Amino acid sequence: MKSKTPSSKTRIAGKPLRQSLTPGRRLSEDDAGASRSLRTKTEKLRTARKKTPSQQRWLNRQLNDPYVAAARQQGWRSRAAFKLIEIDDRFHLIQPGSRIIDLGAAPGGWTQVAIKRGAGKVVGVDLLPVDPVPEAEIIVGDFMDPAMPDILHSMLGGRADIVMSDMAPNTTGHAATDHLRIMALAENALDFALKILADKGIFIAKVFQGGSEKTMLDVMKQNFATIKHVKPPSSRKESSELYVIAIGFKKEI
Repeated sequence: MKSKTPSSKTRIAGKPLRQSLTPGRRLSEDDAGASRSLRTKTEKLRTARKKTPSQQRWLNRQLNDPYVAAARQQGWRSRAAFKLIEIDDRFHLIQPGSRIIDLGAAPGGWTQVAIKRGAGKVVGVDLLPVDPVPEAEIIVGDFMDPAMPDILHSMLGGRADIVMSDMAPNTTGHAATDHLRIMALAENALDFALKILADKGIFIAKVFQGGSEKTMLDVMKQNFATIKHVKPPSSRKESSELYVIAIGFKKEI
């Protein structure tokens, strides 16, 4: 479900280039500082042969991104793991024993974070195959399948405490179109969350800054006690992405 960018290595969709059974620092509270502890010098591509200009820019950015370097060094499956780490450090959302659903889980970085931070049960869902994450369950499927809430309810052994989504559609390069597409995906994730969250549950989703969030926000305000927006430090400055966090689901009795 996540947009794939061409890389210098061929790999199976959803498969991380590097991984660890015990990613990150010894203490979870030290994880967010990992990128700051790496002093990286500027690197350049050794060869640009057969690379388009956009591929060259993307590869140069990856080579010089401290979050990419930290993720590879410490076994996180993607730099996106640091986004959830920073969000959780700020809001303390993942509690010991939490039951969590990770929508669009590939390649598994957010699932890794949830497990390390003490979640009791984590189920990842993606259209793509994902390498197994120790102590988590990953299924290949479409979260919008009408049968999925019942399937995940059974796998979790109850309703979810957190539904989280770092999903993003493949971009078209047209800003207005891309915004509408990611908001539609986020709205579908919210609709799913309303069906499976436990009372006082939490919803986390990636959105883009733009002008059509009001409908989604209105629904969240009706169903959650608190709504917050955050742009974690690991979110690239040039990116328009934000994360919306809805806390305190008001489950109908």
